[in-house]
Amino acid sequence: MESIMEIIKTDAFLLIISGIMLILVLGFIVLISKYASLSKKYKSFMKKLGNGKDLEEDLETYMYRVDKVEKQNAEILNQIKRLDADLMKCIQKIGIVRYSAFKDTGSDLSFALALLDENNDGVVLNGIYSREMSNIYAKPIQNGKSTYTVSEEEAQAIQKAIESDGIHKIK
Repeated sequence: MESIMEIIKTDAFLLIISGIMLILVLGFIVLISKYASLSKKYKSFMKKLGNGKDLEEDLETYMYRVDKVEKQNAEILNQIKRLDADLMKCIQKIGIVRYSAFKDTGSDLSFALALLDENNDGVVLNGIYSREMSNIYAKPIQNGKSTYTVSEEEAQAIQKAIESDGIHKIK
């Protein structure tokens, strides 16, 4: 340990440490100047790419816009999901059967009309026409079935609605 202390106390050691410090300071100055030069070149390069504008600012602006669009897309997708859920509850399937309820009426003026949603829930309407009067009856439909007794024409209208898959043709 004493030999190390003696070496540290010598003038040669101080000169060597001073030389190393000078080299480090000069290296640091060179690095700072190279960094400044490189920074100028980078800014010049970015302006050339940006046609006179700062490309870095443009990229930041575009990234902000992209983030904004992504948020809007997420909102739109959520809205679409809500609309899809609501649409399942809307009337999507229609089946209609025209028929003659009584022999004394000349044409098919009576009808059975089924209005169903995606889950085959809805209503079947039966309009019975005669010369003296016209009546309309409504029966609820759940999962393609009614808790009430349905006529043959109502059953046909319900089946047509179920099979229609949203295609509405009146025959």
